[in-house]
This record gives sequence, structure tokens and C-alpha cells, in this order.
Amino acid sequence: MPDRGEDIRGGGRVETARRFVGQLRAIRRQPWGETLGYLFIAPAVILYAVFQGWPIIRGLTIAFQDYRWLIPESQGFLTSFNGLDNFIELFNDASFWDGLVIALKFTAMTLPTGIILSLFVATVIARVKQPVLAGFYRVVIYLPVVLPISTAMLLWGHLFAMQYGYLNVIFSFLFRQRVSIYWLGTGWALPSVAIATVWKSFGYNTLLFLIGIYNINEELYEAASIDGAGTWARFWFITLPLLKPIFTLILVLSAGIMSAVQQMMVMTDGGPGTETQTVGLYAYRQAFTWGDMRMGYGAAINLILGLIHMISSAVIFKALRTEKQ
Repeated sequence: MPDRGEDIRGGGRVETARRFVGQLRAIRRQPWGETLGYLFIAPAVILYAVFQGWPIIRGLTIAFQDYRWLIPESQGFLTSFNGLDNFIELFNDASFWDGLVIALKFTAMTLPTGIILSLFVATVIARVKQPVLAGFYRVVIYLPVVLPISTAMLLWGHLFAMQYGYLNVIFSFLFRQRVSIYWLGTGWALPSVAIATVWKSFGYNTLLFLIGIYNINEELYEAASIDGAGTWARFWFITLPLLKPIFTLILVLSAGIMSAVQQMMVMTDGGPGTETQTVGLYAYRQAFTWGDMRMGYGAAINLILGLIHMISSAVIFKALRTEKQ
């Protein structure tokens, strides 16, 4: 016979659950929910509104103004509204299109390389069975991500230095003759910055891939092995398809690399000439360094960049969508 004490305790738990469900239903019937909850989320909402919401709204309005920071008369919306003039000028601006091409080249150099390298490193670390050793590897590959981007780019700038840079020193030792390549000069600058950018960011993508790999059921690999599938077949037909959500996340998060402002500012300042002046750096200079600081025109350029990022994200979601639940 069941113990009476267990019956009493079980009945108490059922009664508690019923009261909890009743409270939830009462809250749902309230038009605005539990008032106290708004007090807890208020700090986060206020911070988001001040530091994210307002800049977005302000940027959208400025994009349709001839807003110039050094001309106070141009800073009123009614007095400086110019409709689509900024965008018409933008589409006829050769420097904008040159910067967009440079940004696309930079993205083509960094994005595939970073994803392939991250996936390879994640696959290797996932095969390490000792927890302590695997944890050590994860910490090591994530260290570049922790560095401020200015510090990382300055570090690589010294590595690429022509006279005393470690890269030229290593090549001089290997080839038994002095090598003095200007890695941040003509023809080399964009690939060099791309290498530094991949080093800075691949650890973050590696951890994302590791999360996906660790969540794959080992029984799938065991069943494939029993059916005669080799290492490459298991990777191609099991690992890659099940990592599709991770690929989607990484590609969407990496869309902003097209702007590439900080890397270029620290390492090359857009040079030599305009060889590394991406469209993001061009917008920054229009708004903050050149002439009378045309913030309206810079905002228009960034609005177009934002639309490009949104379209690319939509294409990625469409191409890599998983099965409907």
C-alpha cells in the first residue's frame, strides 16, 4: 500500500502547482501584465533607448538632411531637409563605389578564410577527449578576441613593419638574404589587413562551431561508422548539415565586416592612396574629418550599408533555412 505521507506530500505539490497556474492565468488576464515586472526591465529598456534607439532614429533623420557639423544653420531638420539629394549624390560618387568594391574584396578575403579556419580548428579541438586539455585549447584560441581591436591591429602593424618587423626577419632567416617587403604598401596592404582581421576574429567563430559540434549526438557517428562511412563521409554528411544553424549565425554576425573601419584606421589609414579606404572608412571621413563634416552625407552612406547588410542577412536566412518545425 502507498505511504500516506507520500500521498499528502504529492497532494500538496499538486495544490501548489494549481495555485501557480491560477496566478499565471490571472496575470495574463491583466491588460498590462504584472506592473512590478516593468520596474525590473526599465533600466535595460532605458539604456537601449538612449544608446541604441535614439542614435538609429537620429541617423535616419540626418540621412535626409544636408547636416554639416561646422555649419550650425544646417543642423535644423526643417532648414536642412534635402529629401533624396544625399542619395542621388551618393550614387554618382565614384569614391563611394570604389570604397564599396574595396569592402567587397576585403570581405571576400576574410569571410571564407575565417570560416574555413574556424571550422578546421573546431573540428580538431572537438576530437580532444581530455576535458582539461580541450579547455586549454579553447582559451588559447579565444585570446585574440579578448584583445581590443586597436591593440590587435597595432600588434600586427609591428609584425608587418618593413625594417624590423618579425615577418621580414623570419623571411630573411629562411632565404638567407635580407627581405624588406613593405607589407602595408601597394598591393600588399589589403591582404595584410585581412590576415590580421581573420586572426582577431576566428576564435569567436571557432567557439560557435564547437558549440554546434558538441551538440551533435555521437550515436549518429557510430551508426555511420557501422554502415562503413569514413571520417570524411561522416564530416560531410553529418557534421556539416547539422552545423547549418551555426553557419547562418556566423554569416549574419559577420555581415558588418564590409564596413571595416577600425582595422583600416589603425593599420593603414586608408592608404596607400585609397587602396584600403573601404566604404565605411569613407563615410567616417565624410562625417568627422573632411571639410565641414558632412554628417548628413555620412549617415546616408551608412544607411545604404545597413540596407546591404539587411538584404545579405535575408539572403543568408533564405539560403540556409532549416526544415520548418
